[in-house]
Amino acid sequence: MTLILATPGQSQAPPTPAKAKPAAAAAKSWTPPKTPWGDPDLQGVWPGTDMVGTPLQRDPSLGTRAVLTDQEFAQRVERSKKQADVDTQETVNEVTRCDPTRGGLGNTQTTCSNGVSIGPPLYWDDRGKPNRQASLVVDPPDGRIPPLTPEAQKAAADRAAPKRARPCTRTAGGCHDSWEDESLWDRCITRGLLGSILPSTYNDGNQILQAPGTVVLRNEMIHETRVIPIGRPHTASAIRSWIGDSRGHWEGNTLVVETTNFNDQTQINNATVSDAARVVERFTRTDANTLEYRVTIEDPKTWTKPWTVQFPLKRDAEYRLYEYACHEGNYYMYNALTGARAEEKRGQ
Repeated sequence: MTLILATPGQSQAPPTPAKAKPAAAAAKSWTPPKTPWGDPDLQGVWPGTDMVGTPLQRDPSLGTRAVLTDQEFAQRVERSKKQADVDTQETVNEVTRCDPTRGGLGNTQTTCSNGVSIGPPLYWDDRGKPNRQASLVVDPPDGRIPPLTPEAQKAAADRAAPKRARPCTRTAGGCHDSWEDESLWDRCITRGLLGSILPSTYNDGNQILQAPGTVVLRNEMIHETRVIPIGRPHTASAIRSWIGDSRGHWEGNTLVVETTNFNDQTQINNATVSDAARVVERFTRTDANTLEYRVTIEDPKTWTKPWTVQFPLKRDAEYRLYEYACHEGNYYMYNALTGARAEEKRGQ
């Protein structure tokens, strides 16, 4: 169930990056509407679909360049065309479907044969629009997530050690001894605060609703909903949850949401965060149909420095958020666990 998006011209001069219009400048030239009670109006459906396929981390070869050159952008356009060719094939052969760079995330030669994949049908997957943003990570300047601290590396190794000692880790299918061997996504628990809104594969809808003193943020992925009080203090530090405790306030036309109180199993980018984790999101309308999303992750016990993701969300009045009935349709869990038991019997 885990799933996981201009024609080049010839020139004698080296390609130069396109100039991006700063979001701050755009925001100054456009005044967002207000709600009846006077807050900036952010309401609407803002899917992240257009940004699917933009890498989270920047290719190291790009260094600190946050915007692609004409040539690099043309290459991204060409990859998009090739993916569209695969998506629209009447039948998908083994070569394309089992190639993880063409047919879907998660495919390998051991998990995919005769065109039968562990991934979803191609029509499940959303594809983004080629853009010039080099990576979703915009800070540090190299667009790379900072290294884990020595403390976090040791904690991760300690958590992984018992599983590595089990014989199932040396099998092609991995360990499926209990539900706890499966990911939080496979278990229909959560993709986490950041994972729920990052552009990814499918179900990229986001909806904002407002009432006096409250903002509600709905993420289509795993049907997460955060009810965010405005101008109120956090709950007691002893109360912790998968997506934390969110509290908002306004800075001009920007909604700032601070989230703390994550539990000891919460993951961000596959790293388990500590009790010191703090996530700060900023939502700013830069024009009638664009909501700039910026989020900074701070956790001095997990990463060596804070890091920031930023990308635009585009309003889509026609987009419909559908119920993510994960538990009801989670045949993966049943099949993975019963399949592993069948393999054990066969090996006896």
